[in-house]
Amino acid sequence: MQRLPFATQKLPSRTVISVAGEGAKDFLQNLVTADIDTLEPGQATYSALLQPQGKILFDFFILAENGRYAIDCSKAQKADLLRRLSFYKLRAKVSLSDSDEDVGIAATKPANGLSYTDPRAAQLGARLIVRKGDLPAGDEESYRGGRIRLGIADTDEDIGSGELFPHEANLDQLGAVSFKKGCFIGQEVVSRMEHRGTARNRIVPIYSPKGNAAKGSVITADGKTIGTVLSSSDKDALALIRLDRLKDAVEAQAGLLTEAGPIHVRKPGWARFDVALPKDDE
Repeated sequence: MQRLPFATQKLPSRTVISVAGEGAKDFLQNLVTADIDTLEPGQATYSALLQPQGKILFDFFILAENGRYAIDCSKAQKADLLRRLSFYKLRAKVSLSDSDEDVGIAATKPANGLSYTDPRAAQLGARLIVRKGDLPAGDEESYRGGRIRLGIADTDEDIGSGELFPHEANLDQLGAVSFKKGCFIGQEVVSRMEHRGTARNRIVPIYSPKGNAAKGSVITADGKTIGTVLSSSDKDALALIRLDRLKDAVEAQAGLLTEAGPIHVRKPGWARFDVALPKDDE
């Protein structure tokens, strides 16, 4: 599997929270969507903390390390995530701290240091957790563009907080949700969506041959709204699409339009859900 070509560099939008103490594993296991019970030191998972109503409050990575769990999260959400975790701490034997570390990326996993292969897609290379100042700044656009082409949503640019259900952001497809472990916050709603197959909206990659489709642009077919553009990189973008309306549009041979012109929807290689595509786009 070919990895994306980008330099080792710092991700300025990411940061680290440390969760430590003898109760750390149980504390996180009872809160987050992923199953961390079997994580060994050096292993990581993609995960999230939900509202009781099932929408994503925070998405992040959890890396098991000797003596702690390192949470690789959005820097913009860090303070709110720490407050939320502290709210649930109660009498748990766990310590929560704002770690003075940087998060970075590398095309391949280095032999030394704290790192892990991105659990969402191996093509995205390795994520690094290092001492502040140890990573160079760089041009993130090659990494960002690759993320978008792969159909992988970003916390700040695409997912937000309190806006999407895990299925809509494809967390169920990317190993971030366990449907076999015990309860976690919002679990009943998410399990219902899984077993009833009621996830109508999904984030998928799109291609705009005539130019950049701006964030927030409405996607229409025969004058009906079927989705909204999210992050974009040149002619590639992500969009939140109503899959049932996309299917209707494909069957009616109706073109998909934004203010930037026509767009084509793509199905990510990792996706297990159906995406209706015109025969020419398959």
